[in-house]
Amino acid sequence: MLEGLLAASHLMPLELLPARIAEHATAAGFPEVLIYVGDLQRRALRLLTGQGLDAGRAPEGAEAELKIEGTVAGRAYQFNQVMPDGSAAASEHRWWVPLLDGVERIGVLRVTTVADGERVRRDMQALASLIALIVVSKRGHSDSFARLTRTEPLNIAAEMQWHLMPPRTYADGRVVISAAMEPAYRISGDAFDYATAGSVVHLSIFDAMGHDTAAGLTANLAMAACRNSRRQNAGLIEITERIEQTLIEQYRQARYVTGILAELDTSTGVLTWVNRGHHPPVVIRGGRWSSKLHCRPAHPMGTGLGLEATLCREQLEPGDRVVLYTDGITEARGRGDVEFGLERFTDFLIRHHADGLPVPETLRRLVHAVLAYHDGHLQDDATVLFCEWLGPSPEPTHDAAALTGLTPP
Repeated sequence: MLEGLLAASHLMPLELLPARIAEHATAAGFPEVLIYVGDLQRRALRLLTGQGLDAGRAPEGAEAELKIEGTVAGRAYQFNQVMPDGSAAASEHRWWVPLLDGVERIGVLRVTTVADGERVRRDMQALASLIALIVVSKRGHSDSFARLTRTEPLNIAAEMQWHLMPPRTYADGRVVISAAMEPAYRISGDAFDYATAGSVVHLSIFDAMGHDTAAGLTANLAMAACRNSRRQNAGLIEITERIEQTLIEQYRQARYVTGILAELDTSTGVLTWVNRGHHPPVVIRGGRWSSKLHCRPAHPMGTGLGLEATLCREQLEPGDRVVLYTDGITEARGRGDVEFGLERFTDFLIRHHADGLPVPETLRRLVHAVLAYHDGHLQDDATVLFCEWLGPSPEPTHDAAALTGLTPP
């Protein structure tokens, strides 16, 4: 099954994936496999029919869209667990299987099987892993996928930002990184980035002046300058100086960006960072308390005010969680003009960590809580980037299982 599907995938548009899965999975004892992918805001799971959501037709007994809250499929998605579904015929079994690329949640599979048992579950997980890889390899150039995952049109700035960002979740046995951005369809000047090079993990978050397309262009330019400088082995302070130079050359001090640029040495746990006019990072330790990492800020990049940038360091402990965020998270105002606030923000992260939720699910719930606090309408972009250091030499397979809730096939 896996070999045949992999061979078929090389010269296959995304729209043919459901048909190719049906061809190869039936002989392996899976008479039906349906693909559901998460929408942009991670509120619903939408059926990939092979013809686009509008033109395609859901098979009999299947829904075109399922809410993540309050459904068995949504529970499999939230907790990264294989969940049984009792809706199959008497001679069959039905399951919801998380669709994961690494630890990035793509959606879920609805799998109908003719048998049950540990081998069947392992085969379902292996199939889900391969399907996730195929979807990820093809989604970047598929308008059908983009249309399927959107419930409303993106503005131009949001179109740029979502294609600029790396995947929202990443893990490799040394770190777990997850990020969230709202308002998903109207995001403009916020951006986040991460990358690895040997034992070093780079983290950055930017907040560009304004809430328009120009803010999106400014954030794009800042991130491109950051990546270009980083890949030339520039240090953190030098990277921020190059970003500033690039912005001034383009905008002549009419546009600026605040940001945190950081590097985590995963072999030692030393976090190094530079603050350019941004809110300081927060560290959550032991899932019990948090503290702000103080570092003298320099001026926002692009203003040319001449304040000296400072390189700051902090020794982390295994399990520490570093949180970078923009002011739209903490300064979102609810009824009575009361801010969501840093204390409420960190308390939310600590409480949901104690509940044992996967990191991406904690952030999904966080941004929905911020939206609810603001009656669903944010006045500013709200972005959070979360990085947990697992330790200097963790066992990758063990960590992957713990993070996803799945036993590796």
